[in-house]
Amino acid sequence: MQEKITKEKLSFKVFLTTILLLLAIYSSAQTYEFENGTRTNNADIQNCDSCSGKIVGNLGGNSSVSVNVTVAATGWYNLQLFYCTGDPRTIKLTAGSATTIAIPCEPSGGWSTAAAKNVSVYLNSGTTTLLLDNTSSWAPNLDKFVLTPLASPTLQTIAFGSNNSIVYNLTNKTYTIKFNGATAITNASAYAFSDQQYTSSNFASAVYTSETFTDNIGSGTKHIFTLSGNYSLGMQQVFYTYSNKNYLAVQVVLTGNGSNSYKMSPLTSYQVTPNFGSGDTRAVFVPYDNDAWIRYDAQPLNSADFTASEVTNIYNNTNRKGLLIGSVEHTKWKTGITVSGGGSSSAYVSVIAGWTKENITRDKRGHGWVNVGQNSCASPKVLISSNDDWRTGFEEFAQANAAMQPKYIFDWTAPKPIGWNSWGAMQTNINLTKVKAVVDFFHDDCPAYKTEDNTLFIDLDSYWDNMSDAELAQFVTYAKSKGFKAGIYWAPFVDWGKYNRQVEGSSYNYDQCWTKVNGNPLELDGAYAMDPTSPGTKARIKYFMNRFKTAGFEMIKIDFLTHASIEADSFANNQLHTGMEAYQEGMKFLIDEIDGKMLVQAAISPNLATGPYVHIRRIACDAYSSINETDYTLNSTTYGWWQNQIYDYLDADHIVFGNVTAGENRARLLSSVVTGTITSGDDFSVAGPWKAKSQDLLQNNDVMNVARADMHFIPADGNTGYNAANIFSATDNNVTYVAVFNYTNSATTNNVSLNRLGLGSGNYTVKELYSGTLSSTQGTLNVQLPKADAALFAIYDGSILSAPGYNWKTATNYIYPNPASTNFRIRFDKTINGPVNIFIYDVAGKEVSKTTILAEDMISSEIPVNNLRKGVYMVKVSSSGNPVQNFKFFKE
Repeated sequence: MQEKITKEKLSFKVFLTTILLLLAIYSSAQTYEFENGTRTNNADIQNCDSCSGKIVGNLGGNSSVSVNVTVAATGWYNLQLFYCTGDPRTIKLTAGSATTIAIPCEPSGGWSTAAAKNVSVYLNSGTTTLLLDNTSSWAPNLDKFVLTPLASPTLQTIAFGSNNSIVYNLTNKTYTIKFNGATAITNASAYAFSDQQYTSSNFASAVYTSETFTDNIGSGTKHIFTLSGNYSLGMQQVFYTYSNKNYLAVQVVLTGNGSNSYKMSPLTSYQVTPNFGSGDTRAVFVPYDNDAWIRYDAQPLNSADFTASEVTNIYNNTNRKGLLIGSVEHTKWKTGITVSGGGSSSAYVSVIAGWTKENITRDKRGHGWVNVGQNSCASPKVLISSNDDWRTGFEEFAQANAAMQPKYIFDWTAPKPIGWNSWGAMQTNINLTKVKAVVDFFHDDCPAYKTEDNTLFIDLDSYWDNMSDAELAQFVTYAKSKGFKAGIYWAPFVDWGKYNRQVEGSSYNYDQCWTKVNGNPLELDGAYAMDPTSPGTKARIKYFMNRFKTAGFEMIKIDFLTHASIEADSFANNQLHTGMEAYQEGMKFLIDEIDGKMLVQAAISPNLATGPYVHIRRIACDAYSSINETDYTLNSTTYGWWQNQIYDYLDADHIVFGNVTAGENRARLLSSVVTGTITSGDDFSVAGPWKAKSQDLLQNNDVMNVARADMHFIPADGNTGYNAANIFSATDNNVTYVAVFNYTNSATTNNVSLNRLGLGSGNYTVKELYSGTLSSTQGTLNVQLPKADAALFAIYDGSILSAPGYNWKTATNYIYPNPASTNFRIRFDKTINGPVNIFIYDVAGKEVSKTTILAEDMISSEIPVNNLRKGVYMVKVSSSGNPVQNFKFFKE
């Protein structure tokens, strides 16, 4: 009996020892060599001098490697992956049935030089197969991985909005974000590059504090996790939660003497899992500017691989749910958002403040240092939001941008501007006779093409210097005499000459003003970039602005602004070290010199950083008349329409009717109506079919009333990838306007769901505004379009269309100039001889002025308004034997 007990005890001891040994093994680091895994297809074993043994190569496409791992406990593990690659590549990791994780791998230094990445993976106890592959591209070579259990976390939970939370891991210094109770971002970390690379998870300790704050978006609580230990500098991970907002902002801050950085990330996560359910989930690439025919691109999430500028949106086009991540500060940093899809519902996402790439940001060197010599360095605030409609998320983001970077330029209070620009067709052939003929065409032959306040902006583009200053002044005077406003073009930060000479209006030479990279002038788009902080550049701006103001121009189109945001070896203002810092200084100086005298339009320019400085921004550049150019333009509108929350108006480039088909002309005009403002571009100084086409299309009051209204079209769908959406809609005064395009060379049929446009199941009256055709519909709008064509529909209840301004007619009688500051005249629609009574009323209906004038012919004498306050007024005109006439007037 005694012997039996002893054997049982011995057996138990052996069993216990075995268990403890296994626990010791599986609770410490485990190393797995990939050459011992299971390979498929072309994956092979190769030599590697710097690796721990052999290496597995030829991965990607249909070739993969898998390794079985065994752990004792369910939980989070750190997987340190060792790889080799000579160029950027991505490997995808799938642990059992878990969501696939994308792991972007930067160049390691060569195909025989190993580097390491750390990724958190969740494993169940027992054995799990780890599959590593990349079905859409080549993958790096794989050496080994080390699996280590992560310590049990201490968590700090922060609630915000409606059922949203931040869960901060004080042990690992990572965070998870939940929206409406569901995890969207897991184990996000922060890093900063300074004298060394600082990574949040490698700090020794984290302490939480909070305080109230107020910024331009609103008020709320600032949550600060202060990290210390293991580094010479400290770090803060900061979260801003706003009262009554369902979004938050995140930021990383380096702290301590000498804190400065050229690259920071407040959010890097291998597991962004928005979990939108079934359907078409995409992520959108957003360009930095509108140069070189760059396009937005809505890529399927499982194959997405890009770095977007400032913002991206991961969304499901089917149910429209979306997760937006984007920077709302652009005064110091250029920010990129890297997205690498792991699967149809997961992605690697990294926000990189300090990102440059030549074919996107146009830079030919790395990002400059921020906060040199200071005791702290903060990344931009990055907004994170989850929305039931991805389109609302973009607009909410744009509104936050507009709040964080408010207007520096004066407010535009006049109606939506429309007009003509010479670059569309006249181009290099500008002269005084030709541009006066354009004025005459619009005044005499196309009089209904006007803004709501009865004017047009007639804009001279590049090659205006074919004319002398005296001729420019004559042009301005002539345009004003016809009730129009004259515009001019200039590129303030580029040198087309590219040779050394004296800078206009200064004692400086051009070589003192050029932006230099690696000691040489930076050339972009055929011109040298000019340092926007240089005294010579500023003297040149002052000189040209004085010329334009002296001539009397009331509008300016400024171009090639991206040149002012280029990263440089140094700047004349040696307190600045980044392209965006220089851009702010240059743009502020330019707007100060314009001095509130002109409507300002930006052509080629950074998408977001330009917001405070201009009234109108061109959404895309260098589009003319063909249906392909309409598709290119509307690609930018499809995924960038939300910039209308940042700028007063967006512009779809000049509309050139030329010699293309009637359908292409309808589509080109409608692209501008959908985008924002209209800029005609044909050469009306010479005979051609474009004159009759313009007289028809630009005087269609049904279409033009939609164009003049302050309504914003949005895309019905966002699954078009590199191309434009074909359906856009806007609602104004209970009327829904639907624009439908056909970009193809064959006829199409579109069955447009009214429910998807926000309409009910009732019966609606439909009017196609180009043709005037009336019909009715319920549930679905059936649209048949010929090849390369477009249509615009008004959908409404009842038999009569009623919307603000819908029946507004651009008459041949109008007030000019309008707006005006000192006086205006009235052009009557017929000859009037005798006394005319002029009554002016404010918006409350109170009479503020009464004048009687003697009219002769069709033009009144000047009517003074210098005593009126700035604002909107109604003008009533009565004369014997003539009907009462009413006008809207804007006092500036």
